[in-house]
Amino acid sequence: MRVVVNQIEYELPGQSMISDALSLINAKPPFAVAVNLNFVPKTQYDQFSLNENDQIEVIAPVTGG
Repeated sequence: MRVVVNQIEYELPGQSMISDALSLINAKPPFAVAVNLNFVPKTQYDQFSLNENDQIEVIAPVTGG
């Protein structure tokens, strides 16, 4: 299935979870995830099923002053 992670298209197997997409892009904590503009708690990454054309945003915190 096709998903978009941080505005880049990827192909994932059907029945993939958020954790699969994070592995695909080699995401390193800390980060937050939103699917179709809805925040997903990290406790749900292994259980949240993705669908064709989902828009996933992986957002890293910004520090500084």
